[in-house]
Amino acid sequence: MMQKLFLTALIATAGISGCSVNPVTGDRNFQIYGSDWEKEVGAQMYAPMKQSQGGEFILDPELTEYVEAVGGRLANQARRKDELDYEFSILNDSTPNAWALPGGKIVINRGLLIELDSEAELAAVLGHEIVHADAAHGARAQSKGMLTQAGAVISMVILGSTIDNQSARQVAMMVPALGAQLLSQKYGRDAERESDEYGMLYMSEAGYDPQGAVELQKTFVELSEGRNEDWINGLFASHPPSMERVMNNQKTAAQLSVGGDMGRDRYQQRVAYLKRVQPAYDAYDEARKAIAEDKMDLAQEKLNRALSIEPRESLFHDLQGDILALSDQHKKALASYQRAVKTNPGFFYGYLREGQMQYVLEDAAPARSSLERSLELMPTAEAHYLLGMLDKDQGNVRGALEHFKVAAGSDSETSQKAKSELVLLDLQNNPGNYIGSRAAVDAENQVWAQIGNLTGVPMRNIVISYAWLDTQGQTREGQKTYRGPLGAGKQDQVRLGFQLENAAELGRRVRVAVTGATAVPNTN
Repeated sequence: MMQKLFLTALIATAGISGCSVNPVTGDRNFQIYGSDWEKEVGAQMYAPMKQSQGGEFILDPELTEYVEAVGGRLANQARRKDELDYEFSILNDSTPNAWALPGGKIVINRGLLIELDSEAELAAVLGHEIVHADAAHGARAQSKGMLTQAGAVISMVILGSTIDNQSARQVAMMVPALGAQLLSQKYGRDAERESDEYGMLYMSEAGYDPQGAVELQKTFVELSEGRNEDWINGLFASHPPSMERVMNNQKTAAQLSVGGDMGRDRYQQRVAYLKRVQPAYDAYDEARKAIAEDKMDLAQEKLNRALSIEPRESLFHDLQGDILALSDQHKKALASYQRAVKTNPGFFYGYLREGQMQYVLEDAAPARSSLERSLELMPTAEAHYLLGMLDKDQGNVRGALEHFKVAAGSDSETSQKAKSELVLLDLQNNPGNYIGSRAAVDAENQVWAQIGNLTGVPMRNIVISYAWLDTQGQTREGQKTYRGPLGAGKQDQVRLGFQLENAAELGRRVRVAVTGATAVPNTN
């Protein structure tokens, strides 16, 4: 009833104050979340979302400055330029993609910059994303969803990795669930149309030739026909190209000022380094694919080519560490991760893997330092789990429990290990939390204790304490030990050795509780 009243009040409030004027189009739109929410969400989610997608591209600072300058030139035309905090970054990811968080936090991937032909096309991409932020498309989408779903604060997304086995086991990344939702959502046709149209207007106002947006959409249509899966998983997943969008852009361009800056030569000069080293990233991507297919010799061959072209790239050293770790060459793997950290101290993955290798090599103090640094950059279940193990080894039970509880919240293999460790640490104090029990009677009124293992860990030596009122009204007590093992999620029962005259009195006269148990450690 309270939830129903709250929802009714929320809908009523939305009806009164949920409509606002779109600062870009002038239309009235339904929106509950305001600019304070947008800026807070964008600021909180920008760093972890970038970390979870390869980190920032740092090898060409001048290219980053160039993208920031083009973005700033366009953002000066934004209708909320004094209200939002626009920021632009290049992600070190080969997937051709670009996205915007609420509040003006915008990225473009290295993989998309390679495909563009001019500064005007870059302006078309950034202008489109600026309008998504300026017109509050993310806030509007969340406002609509607010009436039908509860917003989680923290969840897990999965980042593909080569960590620990040849089949590319996934690493659970703890990032704001809302951030992942905002990036994965597909904007409606109206929002895409607005971003195309007003992005071109911002281009024109900034002095760019809006024809660049027409050429961009034509290129996207051509690329979407027969392009590899990365394109479908990248920009096209959230911004699908079509001839309709090309024609709409042509109509918009015809209504705007003729001419303007295309910046083709300037753009080609700025991306010259990126194009020169692109074969290294192609080889790197091929190496990752080879690892996933358990073709380790091919993976090393491709990675050697990548490193020969650009030895400063931390992703290449991380992958070298992964290949060595897969063959249990932990010391050599550690050296590769340390080179990765040195070449890019702002990316979490090298620190995480460095800490893992140090843990395996039983170098506890450096392992703790590396893992803690990785958490500062990007919370992961693996780092929390290993820090929990370090605390456990040092007798810090409280610290271990805290780390295991965080790690157990992910959907990963690490989560299962963390849950097992939680049981092992807490079972002695609270066995009843992990093994359920209740009294039952059979057809002859004999009393039994039914037990169920609520965990993913097998149990043995389960102590069942019980008490009952005998026919003289005296309380009697006893214990039974179930030797087991009782498998994870399994049930069984133990005969207690007495019976009732009236089975209906079971609940009043008999109490059963699990007061001890031993977990069977996972030996894998």
